[in-house]
Amino acid sequence: MIKKHTLTVLKGIGALLIINILSTYLYTRIDLTEDQRYTLSEATIETVKKLNSPVIIDILLDGNLPSEFTKLKTETDLLLKQFKFFNKEIQFDFVSPLDEIKDKQQAINELQQLGLTPANVSIEEDGKVSNELVFPWAMINYNNTTIKVPLLKNKLGATTDDRINNSVQQLEYAFADAFTKLSLKEKKRIAVIKGNGQLDDIYVADYLTSIREYYNIGAITLDSVDNNPQKVLDQLSNFDLALIAKPTEAFSDEEKYVLDQYIIKGGKSIWLIDQVVMELDSLFNENGANMALRRDLNLDDFFFKYGIRINPVLINDLYNTPIVLATGEANESQYNPLPWVYHPMVFSKNNHPINTNIEASRFQFANAIDTIANKNTKTVLLSSSPLSKADGIPKQISLSILNAQPNKESYLQKGNLPLVVLIEGEFTSAFTNRLKPITIDKPVERGDLNQMLVIADGDMIKNQIKNGRPLTLGYDKWTNNTYGNKEFLINSINYLLDDNGLINIRNKKVAIPLLDIEKISSQKSMWQLINIGVPVIITLLLGIVFNYLRRKKYTS
Repeated sequence: MIKKHTLTVLKGIGALLIINILSTYLYTRIDLTEDQRYTLSEATIETVKKLNSPVIIDILLDGNLPSEFTKLKTETDLLLKQFKFFNKEIQFDFVSPLDEIKDKQQAINELQQLGLTPANVSIEEDGKVSNELVFPWAMINYNNTTIKVPLLKNKLGATTDDRINNSVQQLEYAFADAFTKLSLKEKKRIAVIKGNGQLDDIYVADYLTSIREYYNIGAITLDSVDNNPQKVLDQLSNFDLALIAKPTEAFSDEEKYVLDQYIIKGGKSIWLIDQVVMELDSLFNENGANMALRRDLNLDDFFFKYGIRINPVLINDLYNTPIVLATGEANESQYNPLPWVYHPMVFSKNNHPINTNIEASRFQFANAIDTIANKNTKTVLLSSSPLSKADGIPKQISLSILNAQPNKESYLQKGNLPLVVLIEGEFTSAFTNRLKPITIDKPVERGDLNQMLVIADGDMIKNQIKNGRPLTLGYDKWTNNTYGNKEFLINSINYLLDDNGLINIRNKKVAIPLLDIEKISSQKSMWQLINIGVPVIITLLLGIVFNYLRRKKYTS
């Protein structure tokens, strides 16, 4: 009997050993969550597998963290463990950047100089409110290269719950994006078009610096088209995408034809166009006003053939971003943010990989786009709010409207005006059945599938300047608000040039169940009683029943 029992135990131990050994070679996990949060996308897995040298990741989320960041830390830990399963080269550790540091202020300054912006978190305990600095960043080291990964995604007006959900939804993309930058071997090429009064380099510096991690960037000037159009087209054809940022001088037919042939032959393009001459700086004069006039870029027929029309109007929107005006004199000056209807705040509808989960964007003196029926597909990515309208030109724009009370009824049923349109299809040349302005080799009338993005505001790509240096695109130095312009434009260029599906990771939705603080407070005593009392009552009842059955069995 003893031998039989011993044999059974040995068999059990042997089975456990076999299962344990097999589990080290045959690993699988079943994701039973509704949102499939623990299932990595194929694009992410392929990107992780490309890293063939040690990857050291330091996550600055450790120590005594506020509860919301503890959740973020937990989700980050789970995600990195998944990465490590697919690539054993990945090693990660959670560190606290301010623990055991004597001079914390110096440490904070050094971290900020590295571009690691802290989050200022208010913590309420026992009726007392205190502020804590948290650095929600990860640092990835690979082959002597370091990439910063932001873990916290802020959103204007977002609640704590929304902020955590937004951050968790972006975790996989944030790390996959960093891994992509580290593993790139051949970069696609972007041409910044010059020669028609486009924005100076310093105003697009932050955006170009950001995309330089993905792409090689060069400048192409169209001035020499008149002398040697074939040479300009050949140079342009070496680039995968053309970026045209706020031209202010008209394009000649020769320049348009070169750009047209570049597009028809497969070149992608992003156009940031202002059809109205108006700048905020022009209002700061004695009258506090200026006249908004049409800007003729000679592009109407060009865009019409592709299926859109940029109207020379100004978007007037009750959902807007503020401008800051000074009141008072000298040392007594005060800077007050005031709503400015010609700077729309544009919220995304999350209907496309480009605009999914992005912050609200800021537009400045934007125009409206009409879509025209043709064979191309047009997708409106950003629109003005329902409470907006188009103001025709010429029109005097005055700072005096800051003191006027808007009539909301005048905006009804006039809004949702398209501001950004993605055009996709087999493009037909804008010069079909027309006399060609120049002669080039092997002209094409109809091309293969292609894409073009048109933005009816040249300033969407324009960063501000402070002390002669460019600031982060989307950051407003006057209000300290950060808008989603940079993220939208990076998504756009990634989508147009992405061939591995990385941008589609943005579509992943993750819902983190968060505790209701008010309900916890109001029902605290009840749940404490249930958690303590119910097990005791169940134990007593089981004891009584067991004792009753025992007595009945042995007394009968």
